[in-house]
Amino acid sequence: MSKKRNSRYFKLIGFSALLILLAIVPLIVKSPYHLHLLIMAGMNIVLAMTFVMMLRTGLISLAIAAFWGVGAYASTLLVKRVGLCFWLALPASAVIVGIIALAVGYLIVRNAGFGFLMLTAVIGMLVVTVFGNIRWLGGYQGIDVIPPPDPVSIPLLGTIIFDSKPPFYYLMLLLLLFTILAFSAMYASWTGRAWIAIDLKPHLAEVVGVNVFRYRLLSFVIASMVAGYMGSFYAHYIGAVIPNAFDIFTTIYIHIYAILGGLQFPILGPAVGAVIMTLVPEFLSITQEMEPIITGLLIIFLILFLPNGLISLLGLRKGTPSGGGIVKIGGALKSIFRSGN
Repeated sequence: MSKKRNSRYFKLIGFSALLILLAIVPLIVKSPYHLHLLIMAGMNIVLAMTFVMMLRTGLISLAIAAFWGVGAYASTLLVKRVGLCFWLALPASAVIVGIIALAVGYLIVRNAGFGFLMLTAVIGMLVVTVFGNIRWLGGYQGIDVIPPPDPVSIPLLGTIIFDSKPPFYYLMLLLLLFTILAFSAMYASWTGRAWIAIDLKPHLAEVVGVNVFRYRLLSFVIASMVAGYMGSFYAHYIGAVIPNAFDIFTTIYIHIYAILGGLQFPILGPAVGAVIMTLVPEFLSITQEMEPIITGLLIIFLILFLPNGLISLLGLRKGTPSGGGIVKIGGALKSIFRSGN
């Protein structure tokens, strides 16, 4: 018992130290470009976490970027056309995406096999095509001149105006922290234990009383809502949205972020993978033409030498019982093609 208490104590100290370090980053890093990379890394971490959440229930979704895009467009329209402030548009976009995901998920999650994989791929392509062909959404040129978040007054800190990178960095840090705490709470609850049971053996979980369809649908809706409010942040941070930014290839990159770090760690794995895949190509000045080639070589390297992700190099064992990385993806795909579950 004391070992568990000490382990939690050290984890709390480590997390607090990391949080303090992240909080003082803008005081040390003055380059807007480097802060931009950190902001994008934070967003990629959150999106990769949604992939791991769904994968724990046997769902491999190719529509993460699509729901991210729906959130971005929903928030943009709520602010520019309806006149809503950003602080209301952000949660509203998550709710809108959640409602869409609930309706879509109710139809496609029940048979969480090859059909689900293909249908999410269709959704991913359909969203880009629909947004690109609607004139009042800007077509394939998208929507620009999206206003930044409204100024907010905080006691002792004064009024925060989103006219530079540091305020956006702190907003992303808050969203990242909120998502990590929410996901951690869910993984520690009965819901998280049900997801682990489904991850091990969905048929056996059904036998012992776990409603597999309900918990799969729950993970699909929650993951989509998180992608939705990340889309809201993205739209108002970048100041423009175009349909092609949310295509199926973006979803594949989100998968790679999580796989690279290690899927057996639902939070640390996506964090490690997303940070590396966001920062390293930029620091090495890898061009967009070369990036897919480098990514392909990286996947081959992972398959051959690190099938459980980079975290496996640390010798850490704790995680989902079914393993992680390429091993887990392979097992999920094998299950999909064999039984449709």
